[in-house]
Amino acid sequence: MIEAVIFDWGGTLTPWVTMDHLAGWRAYADVLHPGDAPAAERAAAALLAAEEARWQLARDTHRAFRMTQVVEDAAAELRAAGHPEPPYRQDALAAYREHWTAATYTDPEVGPLLGVLRDRGAALGVLSSTGWPADWHEDFLRRDGVLDLFDACVWSSDLDWTKPHREAFEAAIAAVGATDPSRVVYVGDRPYDDISGAKAVGMRAVLVPHSDIPAHQRVPVDVSPDAVIQRLSDLPAVLADW
Repeated sequence: MIEAVIFDWGGTLTPWVTMDHLAGWRAYADVLHPGDAPAAERAAAALLAAEEARWQLARDTHRAFRMTQVVEDAAAELRAAGHPEPPYRQDALAAYREHWTAATYTDPEVGPLLGVLRDRGAALGVLSSTGWPADWHEDFLRRDGVLDLFDACVWSSDLDWTKPHREAFEAAIAAVGATDPSRVVYVGDRPYDDISGAKAVGMRAVLVPHSDIPAHQRVPVDVSPDAVIQRLSDLPAVLADW
């Protein structure tokens, strides 16, 4: 019997959307430097470089990070070059978040799927590698009417580690109240972060293979999911045989 099902967020609970990362930081920088396009461009470029460096570190060492650290890293780079620093400001963050809203909408199949799994007695959770604050993600899930269907949500911005580090998966397993990893299923869109990480701690893993993951974010890994589904609504039939 499956004790719990834990989902990735971006690219799994939300369909993949290709976004312009520089434009998101430009929205942030435009708030800081209204009417000063060169300063905004410099700040946006520094913020993007800082974010990409943090994600590279997460990919290579699995160290988690937060938005505050991205801004601090960019500030240090700009300060060293003699340019104004981009402060961590809530109004600028709001502009950045608004840019990203297009990529935050929950797949319409999620609500009915979670209802089926709950009726079967499975605990439900989310585990996502993210630099965003937890309340952003949970606001989006609440907006789409599914937050209350989860027993627990774990965001790496609240942890020391990102996926595929075992401590991230162990934190999610504990958060949903599960005790036996072999009776917990992880559903995600990335072979390295999601499938290899889940299987390394003894979980079963289901791949949703539709995300257009950029080449620099891919890590070759010799691992096979326990199942591959084309739609989230296919998951109950797969789990019925487990």
